[in-house]
Amino acid sequence: MRKTILGKKLGMSQMFDESGNWIPVTLIEAGPCTVLQVKNDDSDGYQAVQVGFDPTHKEPGKPMAGHFDKVGVQAQRYVREIPSIEGREVEPGQAIDLSIFEGVEMVDVQGTSKGKGFAGTVKRWNHSIGPKSHGSKSKRQIGSTGMMQDPGRVIKGKKMPGQMGSAKVKVRNLKVIQADAEKNLLVVKGAVPGANGTYLTVEESL
Repeated sequence: MRKTILGKKLGMSQMFDESGNWIPVTLIEAGPCTVLQVKNDDSDGYQAVQVGFDPTHKEPGKPMAGHFDKVGVQAQRYVREIPSIEGREVEPGQAIDLSIFEGVEMVDVQGTSKGKGFAGTVKRWNHSIGPKSHGSKSKRQIGSTGMMQDPGRVIKGKKMPGQMGSAKVKVRNLKVIQADAEKNLLVVKGAVPGANGTYLTVEESL
């Protein structure tokens, strides 16, 4: 199974390698995650570990409050299921930290991208704009959607105006620059989805 941990985007910075080349990096607070539930084939039909990240004093809803009380841990802001770690038995209440990523060179990072609101096709899909002169009234209009009387409808998947951003995005094969288990700090090369403070799922690359 792939090694996985939950984290939070702290921000971007820069570092220099041994040759003096400038590298853009993202700082991620990775773990510690608290094991809330261990799922197995007998009781659930599949194997997984439910973990929580980022303890909070905010009172959760009654179903989740009972879930946390059953394990005897503080309420967690971010709860997700991750694959079971091969060769490592975990119990509810146990902590998973960044030490499981020792020796990992590449990771995949999934998060929620920045929301841009309702956007037109020029911004959302990089469509070309219309003529700006000679009395044109459709500089940034969508124009024809490509349909006639037959089939008499717009085909599914047509690039149209709509909500842009605020979607689940995964960036693959980011190089691990530094993994400090004591400080729960993971430094990866390049950018990851979302604004500072966005919750992330970090997985070992295949």
